[in-house]
Amino acid sequence: MIHSPEDFEIIDAHVHPFINPADCIGPFGYPRSIEEFDAEMRKVGITRYAGSVLSRPCETFADIRRMNRDALRVRDRFPGYIPGIQVAGKFPEESCEEVRKMYAEGVRMVGELVPNSINPAFNEPGMITIFKEIEKLGMLASLHHGFQKEILPVLEACPNLKIMLAHPGEPCGNDEYNCKARLRFVAAHENLSIDISGYALFRWSMLRWAIDTCGVEKIVFGSDMPTCSVGMYLYGTLCENLTDEEFRMVLAGNFKRLMGLD
Repeated sequence: MIHSPEDFEIIDAHVHPFINPADCIGPFGYPRSIEEFDAEMRKVGITRYAGSVLSRPCETFADIRRMNRDALRVRDRFPGYIPGIQVAGKFPEESCEEVRKMYAEGVRMVGELVPNSINPAFNEPGMITIFKEIEKLGMLASLHHGFQKEILPVLEACPNLKIMLAHPGEPCGNDEYNCKARLRFVAAHENLSIDISGYALFRWSMLRWAIDTCGVEKIVFGSDMPTCSVGMYLYGTLCENLTDEEFRMVLAGNFKRLMGLD
């Protein structure tokens, strides 16, 4: 039996909406507005979606604040959007203050965080300071990829921090881009989960293998829209050989638990 989106509640845990069309990270320039973005999500049956606004340039903490305020503006216009916020390891004090302000605004997710010029490796001291603040508030940290050598020190410094890695990768090669190696790493650490955006899902039975390896409670639906096609990710998920309960947990239940959503 092939399920349809109407059979389940679906939350996309990894998207990047935008206010300014120039900030759309879709490689072909679409969607052209936040209205089009929301319409594309709803078209395939997704009414709730989560993630951060990304924009360039990103060189100062003022740029970080601008992205976060844009995220709140998207939420104000589209209540189905669950905002994630940005921080910067080069500005730990300002970032911790921003995390507290956004928490007071009802935000419960930080990220997706992508290493860049002002956001160094996740195990750098400034990032550890920020992660400790996120941990204290019980928020979820969504991290782009994340190599073991960077994540292990974070887990040691912040043993109660909830981390959702992104992009499982391809099932080939021997380094940490290997999907199977990454999933085994997630399986070995209690507070790690992973969203299925980016590479991997288009390889048949990846999701079945991930659940059998990690446990269904660690796998979260995400698309990386508009970089990737949300429809392809959703229907790719629905075509996997899962039980109805596994579908419910992957498509919404696990993310709701991590975020403390009703």
